[in-house]
Order: sequence, then C-alpha cells, then structure tokens
Amino acid sequence: MKKIFLISGTVVLLTLLVTMSACTGAPSAGTAKKPVLLVVSFGTSFNDSREKTIGAIEKALADAYPGYEQRRAFTSQIIIDKLRERDGIRIDNVEEAMERLVSDGVRELLVQPTHVMSGEEYDSVISEVKPFEKNFARVSYGQPLLITDADYDELIDAITAETAGYAGDHTAVVFMGHGTEHTANATYAKLYQRLQGRGISGYYIGTVEASPTLEDVIDEMGKTGGVTKVVLSPLMIVAGDHANNDMAGDEPDSWKTILEAQGYEVVPVLKGLGEYPGIQKIFVRHAGEAMAL
Repeated sequence: MKKIFLISGTVVLLTLLVTMSACTGAPSAGTAKKPVLLVVSFGTSFNDSREKTIGAIEKALADAYPGYEQRRAFTSQIIIDKLRERDGIRIDNVEEAMERLVSDGVRELLVQPTHVMSGEEYDSVISEVKPFEKNFARVSYGQPLLITDADYDELIDAITAETAGYAGDHTAVVFMGHGTEHTANATYAKLYQRLQGRGISGYYIGTVEASPTLEDVIDEMGKTGGVTKVVLSPLMIVAGDHANNDMAGDEPDSWKTILEAQGYEVVPVLKGLGEYPGIQKIFVRHAGEAMAL
C-alpha cells in the first residue's frame, strides 16, 4: 500500500507542475523571447574585410539595441555558396533566414540592410521579406546608408575625416562605387554635388559598373590641374573583390594600373565603409528610426 501511495503522489505532483507551467504562460520551444534584428548584407568572401566591416556594423547595432536578438543574412548566393564550400561557414540567404524566424516563433522583426542605396539589392530584400509579414505581429524596415540629405552629410563627414591624412594640394582622393542600372545610381552624382556644395575639393566619385566612370573622374581631375597623386578607396561597405581587383589590382584594366599609366602616383586604401565609425552610426540611427515607427 505504501508503494502505491508514492506512485500516486508522484503523478499528482507532475500534474500540478504541468498545470502551473500552463498558467504562467511559459514559452514553448518554438517561441522566441526577444524581437529579432535581422542584418542583411550583400556579403563578401574576403574574411578579414567581412569582420572589419559587416561585423563592425552588426556589433554597433548589437551594442545599441541589446533588447534585440541579432541574426545575419546575405543576399549574394554566390558568396554564401563559396563560404560554405571553402570555409565551412554557413550563412542564410534572406528566404532561409525568414523561414528560420517563422519556425522559431519570432513575433517582432526589424530588417536592417547594410546596402549603400535603395537600389536593386535593397528592393530585392524588401520583396523577399514581404511574403512572410503575415507570420509576424510586427515587421519594420531600416533604410540603407544614403537616403536623406543628413545621411549624405554624415557620410561626407566620415569619409573626409578618415582620409584627412591623405589630402593635399596635389592629391586627389577618389572613391570607387559599385554603380547600377537602377535609378538609384543618381546617388553618386548627388554625393559629388554635395561635396562641391560644401566647398570640399580634391574628392571625386566614380563607379566600376556605371557612371560616373573612371574616365569621367580623370576628366574632372584634369579640370582642376596640379594633381600628381591619387588615393583610391572603395565607396562600398566592404573592401571585397571590386576593391582588391578592379580598384587596387595589378591587372591592365584596374583603376590603379590605368592611373599609373597616366603618370599618377597611386595609393590604394583597402578599407570598406563599414569600418568607419561614422558609417556604423548611420545604420544604428536608421535602425532606431525604424523601431520608432
């Protein structure tokens, strides 16, 4: 009889514990406790630059918003595949990241892309996330780097401060952007106009795949005259393939080689925008603005 009583008491105790858990609203295994901040980048296979740029932006966001769980996604499937095959590093694309968020029971989501402008890549991120919105109580979208006039001015402050040591009477600082067929390509012309409007001389903006071209930059430098040295730096979040090869490489068609052939002393600076604290602050501000909407 004593043995039966102990078994019965154990059953009663277990039943009581289950009932108490249900009453206190304990989260199930598939329900996330925190809202999630999904940081979406194009990505890069250059490991050092990735951590110095994308990683630095992610850290700045994590430090600013500790109430959010942070996750990472890349938009370039080529880079995702290369990292997995070469390094065993697994990074979600946007669709995979969204499916994982739904599976984990996340209810509140902030998507913060790290793209420079609202071009094709940014538009693609938004279009991939939209079909999943019905699975969340709230989805917010942070802006890319350059949207408002204040963003442009903060970027100008950041890049001129970072390159102040190179500036000089006979030195041109040339930033290489990616370029796009999207209407957002006007971002580069606007940035150059705002540099001029603020009376900042010696800085030029070109793109590797659109306009203004390197030839346009060379023409602009020729108008001022006296330039003997050119400092090249990427107007891209990471110093990846374009920066290392198209900008600073030794191939005949690289910007470095072309400019050297024209008699300029060329100094490549392989430092992506994501390394600049001023740039990180813009993304932190954009995420905060999205949270406040």
